[in-house]
Amino acid sequence: MIMPSTAPLRIATRKSQLALWQAEHVAALLRRAHAGLAVELVPMITQGDRIQDRSLAAIGGKGLFIRELEVALEERRADIAVHSMKDLPADLPEGLTIAAVLERADPRDALLSASAARLDDLPRGARVGTSSLRRQAQLMAARPDLRIEPLRGNVDTRLRRLDAGEMDAIVLACAGLIRLGLESRITARLDPMISLPAVAQGVIGIECRGADARTLELVSVLNHRDTRIAMDAERAFAHRLGGSCQSPIAAHARIGGRRLILDGLVAEPDGSRLLRDTLPGSVDDPADLGRRLAERLLAAGAGSLLERLRAG
Repeated sequence: MIMPSTAPLRIATRKSQLALWQAEHVAALLRRAHAGLAVELVPMITQGDRIQDRSLAAIGGKGLFIRELEVALEERRADIAVHSMKDLPADLPEGLTIAAVLERADPRDALLSASAARLDDLPRGARVGTSSLRRQAQLMAARPDLRIEPLRGNVDTRLRRLDAGEMDAIVLACAGLIRLGLESRITARLDPMISLPAVAQGVIGIECRGADARTLELVSVLNHRDTRIAMDAERAFAHRLGGSCQSPIAAHARIGGRRLILDGLVAEPDGSRLLRDTLPGSVDDPADLGRRLAERLLAAGAGSLLERLRAG
């Protein structure tokens, strides 16, 4: 434990229910780790929150949820920003760094439905809500008959649309539902062989200025080593592919002893083609493993697929 200065540690966060939960959780962990440390939240509305009538792919991807928080760090209106790491683009602005990540929650996707216990139980032509190209591609690969419906908004908004009967099922992240006390709403956890998770799904990250020694030291005690190793492999995979958070790219790394095993996927949005591979490597160089797996998928045709999607 270090002796905190009298200055409070300010946390930039979105105002959504889940973002506020994550920021409050980090604040509580910091207060517990450093007696006497004052921590306060700086809530803000991001561009991604303001635009709800168009898909994320159409308006620039999930980075729209992030930029205002990073500007607050750069302008020293906040000391840290708390993120769902799956929303964070592979490239960070110069001068900012991920200082710590918390232990990963369940990384899987969750199927929510009032009428079916499993994905296979949904009737032909069922309406399934998601705005993720990654989820859309894998759902349609498993069930080409499904009708994918766009689904934006916070968790409560999405649940209301399901409960109102607008859709037969929706797909959300298990981690977010668990954190909000909504685990009972999960009908089925989708096997990663059916729906490989988003890069860093289930990981809460803490971003700060790289030159802010006090903040770096304060938050370093929260870093979970194994989660960081797995996340670094997944993010290196996405970075080498040049994919955005909204690209049909998926990755999940798991640790067994000194070995790191990385699954990666690039898909056609309509599910007609899934490029998938698995590669083992060392926990000592997770980024190298991510890059090597990306190279294998690029050699299999992922580059032209992603380039066509970017151009379109």
